[in-house]
Amino acid sequence: MKKLLGILLTVVMLLSMVSAVAEEQITLTLWSIATESDSSHQSFIDAIAAFEAANPGIKIVHDTTANEAYKTKIKAAMSSGEGLPDIFFTWGMGFLGEFVDAGRVLNLDAYYPTYAAELPEVMTGNSTYNGSHYGVPYSMSIVALYANMDLLKKAGWEDIPATYEDMIKCCEDLKAAGIIPFGVSGKELWCLSEYVEPLVIKSIGGAKLRDIYNGVATWNDPGVVKAIAAFQDMVTKEYFDPSAIALGNDEVKNNFIAGKYAFYQNGSWNNGDIGKAEIAPSVKVGTFPVLDPDNATLMQMIGGPNNTLAVTATTQYPDEAAKAAFELGKFLSNADYVSGANLPCWAADPNAEVANDLIPAVANMVAQADDMVLFGDNFLSADAANTYLDYIGQAFAGDITAEEFAEGLASELN
Repeated sequence: MKKLLGILLTVVMLLSMVSAVAEEQITLTLWSIATESDSSHQSFIDAIAAFEAANPGIKIVHDTTANEAYKTKIKAAMSSGEGLPDIFFTWGMGFLGEFVDAGRVLNLDAYYPTYAAELPEVMTGNSTYNGSHYGVPYSMSIVALYANMDLLKKAGWEDIPATYEDMIKCCEDLKAAGIIPFGVSGKELWCLSEYVEPLVIKSIGGAKLRDIYNGVATWNDPGVVKAIAAFQDMVTKEYFDPSAIALGNDEVKNNFIAGKYAFYQNGSWNNGDIGKAEIAPSVKVGTFPVLDPDNATLMQMIGGPNNTLAVTATTQYPDEAAKAAFELGKFLSNADYVSGANLPCWAADPNAEVANDLIPAVANMVAQADDMVLFGDNFLSADAANTYLDYIGQAFAGDITAEEFAEGLASELN
């Protein structure tokens, strides 16, 4: 009887211990845009697996939503303050800044010093507000011009055109050869901005574009008008796929990979997908030529440190969530770099073998950059970005003139 009682007591104690361990298990929710079609999808899977293995008491539940739908989802959640995740993917500057101003984001100053040696301060500027850190940047990217050199050669061109005048001539030669010059998604407005912004910065220069975004200078600038007129000229001359308005970005990227377009201008996060495709040996990466050499240079670019993880201020586990954000960010930085998804914000592994030749080519472009201005829809606040993108959509559709674009944004945003 005593022996039986002892066994029962032991079982009770073991069950109590198991229950205690179960109670100590922490679950953190993470929202991101790393869907199956996203270039960082595998990096996120690997990062989460590595973190959970190193931290057995923490489970991360990863919820992914495609880019445009994600913007709507995270803005709505931040506005209501309900159903927020513990950790969330975000872009820097105005996009994250609105959430910080609303008090929805955890201040990370207490945690950053632990990682400062690996995450240089210069990389944190787009997620720093009033001198405090609110995000963990893990990768940077630029707008890159991908060129199918086989198609260019069919039209008589041996290299990416170096001047705007040559670019126009190249497009005419491509059309004459039955080749569509550019692929773009007309229904995803951010994709259109990846054509507009290089034209604007190559017309007015990085300093003025930054001033316009900051509200210091006006949108109603002759250089802005010139850039939008050039963009609309590309539309009317049918340099873009005539089906653009019906295409999503994934379709456009796949069309470029399939050899349908000579050029595809989009984020350098496409290095991974393009670099592993059969078309890779034929692809060269560069930057759009200068529209006004009096104001701009070839190596002024759109982009910068941007992809970021942040922690909500209402998380039940601030210390654990902050640690997870930094550890995931460190892993993602290197994983994205190696796979070609993005360039690293964290100190890169010097012995890492990158997946393809496009990665060092873009890294070399960044190293030569004269200036770099973040993507407009991330630099601006959410409402301002929506207005800005709407005007770009109207310009693409031909519903407004270049002058009306500049005047309208000056009226609404300045």
